[in-house]
Amino acid sequence: MQFGMPTLIENKRLEENLALCLELGLNFIELNMNFPEYQIDSLENTEHFIRAADWAELYYTIHLDETLNIADFNPLVRQAYLETTRRTIEVAKKLLFLRDKYGDKSQPLTINMHMHHGIFVTLPDRKVQLYDRDFEIYMKYFTDLKNLCEKWIDGADIKIALENTDGFRDYEKKAIEMLLESPAFVLTWDIGHSKACGENDVPFILSQKDKLKHFHIHDGRENPPKNHLALGDGEIDLKARLRTAAECGARCVLETKTIEALKKSTGWLQKEEIW
Repeated sequence: MQFGMPTLIENKRLEENLALCLELGLNFIELNMNFPEYQIDSLENTEHFIRAADWAELYYTIHLDETLNIADFNPLVRQAYLETTRRTIEVAKKLLFLRDKYGDKSQPLTINMHMHHGIFVTLPDRKVQLYDRDFEIYMKYFTDLKNLCEKWIDGADIKIALENTDGFRDYEKKAIEMLLESPAFVLTWDIGHSKACGENDVPFILSQKDKLKHFHIHDGRENPPKNHLALGDGEIDLKARLRTAAECGARCVLETKTIEALKKSTGWLQKEEIW
């Protein structure tokens, strides 16, 4: 399996992340577009990212901004998110050869995406999700996304990987099922997120096992909910989850949030003779 790391808040420069990735013997870095240094206009300076990757003999995956909301009801906002996705795919196309050079060609290059829950209205007796109430509009926007991503990817070995967070809503599951009918989309299993929400997403994720191509690996607990722990510091059956990743031929990001936790996690993998 190929293991990588996220961009870490302790490392403000790309070169610091690459140096750490190289030191730990990891294969790639997942560039996180939540960070100001990895916004789309910065990523479009692909020559800089390619030179740095060649120095370290590593490659990149990409994580879209967590606030990206494909079904936003405001057409101006929605269009901005779609344009961000389009331009990110163009960046991924230019970086794809790095995967071929330093990674595993059997694994598609992934652009990770969260499913935004949208706005809810609190009534005296319940909460109403607007995407649930206006489900047909919600599905239309995701159908548009599917068609556009197929056009933008245009046969390149790039996939949009849909990640679980704090529990998929029913309307999200229906949208995901529709998206996974397309060759442009796959699933990310974040094993820490699923643990922290009581493994509610696991049956749905495993029902789509043939589409699992990307994993976020970190330890977690249920009570109290906690994730992004170093491997070995939580309650997850990590070996079972890693076996599933291997069966799926998936790529794994060690998605801890600190340098210390990342080093501990790579040490755990080596101690357990997994990597």
